[in-house]
Amino acid sequence: MATKKYTALLLTSFVFFTLTSNARTEEPQTTPNTIESILEQPLREVIVSHTDSTGVLQLYGKKEDGSDSRQLTYSKHGCRMPACSSDGKKLVYVQHHGHSLSLRVSNLDGNNSRNLHSDGRNLLPSWLPDSKHIVWMKTEPGQDPSHNSQIHLMNTETSESRRLFTEPEQLKFSNSMPVVSPEGDRIAFVSNRSGNMRIWVSDLDGSNAKQISQPEQEYHQVIKAPIEQKVPAWSPDGKWIAHWEGVEMIHLSKFTGIPNPERDKMIAETFCVWVVGSDGKNRRKVGSGDDPNWSPDGFVTRAFPDRDRGGPKIMIETETGEKELPIVPRQKNWGRFTWKPYISIMK
Repeated sequence: MATKKYTALLLTSFVFFTLTSNARTEEPQTTPNTIESILEQPLREVIVSHTDSTGVLQLYGKKEDGSDSRQLTYSKHGCRMPACSSDGKKLVYVQHHGHSLSLRVSNLDGNNSRNLHSDGRNLLPSWLPDSKHIVWMKTEPGQDPSHNSQIHLMNTETSESRRLFTEPEQLKFSNSMPVVSPEGDRIAFVSNRSGNMRIWVSDLDGSNAKQISQPEQEYHQVIKAPIEQKVPAWSPDGKWIAHWEGVEMIHLSKFTGIPNPERDKMIAETFCVWVVGSDGKNRRKVGSGDDPNWSPDGFVTRAFPDRDRGGPKIMIETETGEKELPIVPRQKNWGRFTWKPYISIMK
């Protein structure tokens, strides 16, 4: 029970969907799909974590329109946070394992699954471009895992691992939610080294670190809580980083123990996805929601609660607007998704 509560705290949108389903959310303008537009572009594929018929999170492979769904895992306690390697051959994900959160790797179809690391609480694994190494955050118990976390690197072929950012000055702060650039030379991560949680970019060893996304306000004067940033995601061309920004969910009534539905609604309304250049320039707001991701052709996604669906609604930017990605069935919770790279789709 403690492990489930702990993991839910990390997945801002996951708890956001279950706690604030009555919050009013601005509906985006969707782009109608015509027969011609569907025929022009082949459907891309994703691997998504959502609940099965018993309420346990499993991994499913499917088309971006939700069709051709295939269950990949049959875990007793749940699987989430999938990430595909860039060569289109391997999948890494988090699985509940007793009182720990373990890392596992498998083929994209879920076969040949094996354990990588089962000690402690391991979250948000992502691949380096060589499709051999991964980075992830290893965190300690606490209400917000990103406030007490460090980044690790592993060779998935040998299981050799080590901690990144080991300089004394780097170790003074929490470092979490790592994602390596498509070129493999830089890493985006979340850190409190400037005070509140912000998006940083550095060399792979942590040197030349720079905060790249400056929020419009540091502190929400009405809610009386800081504005934080989390969940960075690199664009495929390495030029942009999407991230979540808002008041952290630990300030919701469920976690403070003080009922305040109006304040909860205000907190939910701060949840937004932003995009900023990897050089820190040209920051723009994508829309309300959380858990940003990038399609293989460079369009950003965001997720937010939808009362009609009874779960998350996922939107993706297109050249002509936004459209829905119906990859999570109605009345289901979820644990993030990953795009299959084009190389695996074309096989």
